[in-house]
Amino acid sequence: MGIVVRAYSGRRAKSYTKSATMQQPGSVSVAAAGRGQAPLIQNLMQLYTHDFSEFWGGTSRGDVNAQGLFAAYPLDEYWVLPSWSAMLICCDEVLAGFCLVNDRTHSGLTAQRNMAEFFILRKHRGRGVSQAAAEIIFSRHPGSWEVAVTRKNAHAREFWRKTITASAKSSRFQELDLQDERWNGPIFRFEWGT
Repeated sequence: MGIVVRAYSGRRAKSYTKSATMQQPGSVSVAAAGRGQAPLIQNLMQLYTHDFSEFWGGTSRGDVNAQGLFAAYPLDEYWVLPSWSAMLICCDEVLAGFCLVNDRTHSGLTAQRNMAEFFILRKHRGRGVSQAAAEIIFSRHPGSWEVAVTRKNAHAREFWRKTITASAKSSRFQELDLQDERWNGPIFRFEWGT
């Protein structure tokens, strides 16, 4: 099918409406992860992959090995390549997730940064922690970004669309719809300012 570009009106989406029971996020921080923290990220990756496995039903993708573990994620390049980085996300000084940033886009178009993986533990979701962490990460690396979302992950699609378009730091937002051998799902491309 190829790439479909959706027009964007330029209007900013309203930020998330907080329900009466929704808690405000605590203090959110994002710190660079050193190579020595690769085992920690691999542990969190098990939870992340488990969350994703619901989208892989009927395929061999996401099967566990004889020890009951998902395959290890290839992390080495995140400490070798210049535009690649691994980060840990904390809420109130407690580990809440991780992200992996690189410059390898799914669209095949150039971008300075790509959100390769982004994970927040379920207990911290729905409180604004994810949005605060994403904004911190984008702000640390202003410039052109790409965020790809698998087609079946409707919640992530809405989260990223709202998070990106709600910020005054975001401009030139484009939503592509890719369905080919490279990717199957929406891809958000945008500029993030300082």
